[in-house]
Amino acid sequence: MVRAVLALGAVAALVALAVVVVPMLRPPGPRPLFQMPVACGETWQLGTYPGHDDYDVDFFPTDGEAWGRPVLASYAGTVTVAGINGSLGGRTPENPNGPRGRGGGYWVKIDHGGRWETQYLHLLEPPLVREGQRVAQGEQIGRVGSTGNSGAPHLHYEQRRGWDKVETFFDGSPSGITTDDREYTVRLMSNNCAA
Repeated sequence: MVRAVLALGAVAALVALAVVVVPMLRPPGPRPLFQMPVACGETWQLGTYPGHDDYDVDFFPTDGEAWGRPVLASYAGTVTVAGINGSLGGRTPENPNGPRGRGGGYWVKIDHGGRWETQYLHLLEPPLVREGQRVAQGEQIGRVGSTGNSGAPHLHYEQRRGWDKVETFFDGSPSGITTDDREYTVRLMSNNCAA
């Protein structure tokens, strides 16, 4: 009887593992038509720097204050994480030189299907979305801040295919940010506009 219960438990564990692992072994689907995670018509500076990590992109507005600017979903999907990555620190609009935290601070991760996901880090305050929530492209998910290990208010953004970070594409075009071997910036205008 004990052996039968143990065997049944082992089978159940293998089935549960297969349900999680098998979808991750499938090849990714086609790249979604991601848009910039900022308001339609705004021009932002996208950049990286040595040690930042390949394909990581930081967003800074070219005009106006960064603090509190809307962060938008770059494509429709389901929120899989909405919380704190690491620790928050104490950088706020009222105390911009406060202590740094660790990690990404307030952040959001969205599953877009086909093994594609996006990540949004250093948000100003708790995300405006919750885990399991379905979001539309262009829906506001948070506001630009400087939580976590951040030196100034900005949005840290990533696109991932399966387990791998990949070059960000916006409106079907590559951003050109592929390596962190040098400081690199580009200016792009957002086409994350209501349909």
